[in-house]
Amino acid sequence: MSRSYRSLSSRLLVPLLAVVVSAGCASATRMSPEDRASLDRTLTGPNAEQYLRVSAYLTPFFGDASKRLLTPYPPEDVRLVDDTQGKPINPGAIQATLPAGSRVRITKVEFPTAWVVTERVLYSPRTWPWVYVTVEGAPAGEQVVLVLPPNLDRPDAFRAELEKTLSPHPLTDQLNGFSAAVKEAVRTKTLVADMPADAVRMAWGPPESVRRTLEGTAKNEEWRYTGERRKAFLTDGKLVRAEEAGKPVLP
Repeated sequence: MSRSYRSLSSRLLVPLLAVVVSAGCASATRMSPEDRASLDRTLTGPNAEQYLRVSAYLTPFFGDASKRLLTPYPPEDVRLVDDTQGKPINPGAIQATLPAGSRVRITKVEFPTAWVVTERVLYSPRTWPWVYVTVEGAPAGEQVVLVLPPNLDRPDAFRAELEKTLSPHPLTDQLNGFSAAVKEAVRTKTLVADMPADAVRMAWGPPESVRRTLEGTAKNEEWRYTGERRKAFLTDGKLVRAEEAGKPVLP
């Protein structure tokens, strides 16, 4: 092969690879580069300490052994990745429970651009935004990832989703306002009768949907979680009943 032919081939290879990558794995984010850069800059600054708004689990990160998943929901209820038959993939067994109020620091905000998606493990939520964090109580040196929903096209929408799990303000006063039994339930992600709605949310995470009804003057709410495996029933802002896999869970 002549030198001139090899030179021509190398000049053509780079743009050809770019076309292949672009065609095979398009960007999965609709947010502008400027907004993405601004979010990463403001959320990872030296004074950008956050706190867990809800108690959360630490689990394996699907097929990526270098990372751990931070989620408010038990592995059975995680709906981030489907297998080839369209069934949700369980990320793995719970490795730790981190209580609401734990300090969190965001180290990187990573959006699913075409290039990023190609570098992520295939059977992972690779088309979703990932927020890398360090969390008080998590093993040192672990790459911990909070996964946010896809198609967040505005910074305010991104922050709204982030704030379902993280709070920019300490939760000390709110937690101290609960009884000892309620605080322990929040810490261990369990429920006790008469828990206030805020404590239920801290323990089980935000519900996927809420059904509200009136019975006389009583205001009833039925909180349904992903897959409806778990349900919580509240009256006038207090927990009266809860179910998990069709069985009552209150002591």
